[in-house]
Amino acid sequence: MDHAAVLARYDQDMREGARPDGPGARIERDGAVVRQVAGAQGWNGVVWSALDAASADRVIGAQIAYFTGLGRDFEWKLYGHDRPVDLASRLTAAGFRAEPEETLMIGEVGRLALDTEPPAGIRFVQATDAAGVNLVVDVHEKAFGTDGTRLRHRLLDRLTSDPGTVVAVVALAGDEPVSAARMELVPGTRFAGLWGGGTVEAWRGRGIYRALVAHRARVASAHGYPYLQVDASPMSRPILERLGFHALSTTTPYLYGS
Repeated sequence: MDHAAVLARYDQDMREGARPDGPGARIERDGAVVRQVAGAQGWNGVVWSALDAASADRVIGAQIAYFTGLGRDFEWKLYGHDRPVDLASRLTAAGFRAEPEETLMIGEVGRLALDTEPPAGIRFVQATDAAGVNLVVDVHEKAFGTDGTRLRHRLLDRLTSDPGTVVAVVALAGDEPVSAARMELVPGTRFAGLWGGGTVEAWRGRGIYRALVAHRARVASAHGYPYLQVDASPMSRPILERLGFHALSTTTPYLYGS
């Protein structure tokens, strides 16, 4: 893989050329910034910027004023290759707080190891309605220890208004949901995004996460997407590398608001 070329394609398709991630959201271009504006249950934030040392503080202040004027908390999604090189410290000085850093990993679908199947006793079911979404959210809350209200709202909206752009999969042991993940298919781009892969603690280490990645990769291939993208935690990065993903950058959420 030509890392620099693929990273440039990713920035072009998924950041500078971002599409709204759900109904009710819109993409706005404000000079050197691309941002998404959504309702209180949606994701609000900056997805791309082209700043320099002379303009960065002014632009950061303008985004704070804009989102706080709307009454929205928001995120500045910072990548390791963004400029200026001290953008992270500038965001912190302006009042943002950093969440844990993740690794931007991208795999060429045609070169990934996709022969992994779920372990014995595990079956995958696609969530297509409210009952399926509840299973996904149940796993999310147990695996990550966070409230799934916003995820439930966003998934239901997507499945209702634009079901062809999201794939949500639950791993069941009998009738018990033990792992779940989703994939976002963005029309007109070359990248499908893998999100939310989580397994409840008692079922970790059995290959379910790896099988869910392979399952979604096969779906992406069937839809004609040449690349898969993941914001990988330190726990998932080694699994993804063994499947054939490459680390191209880092990504850190910088949060502003309550």
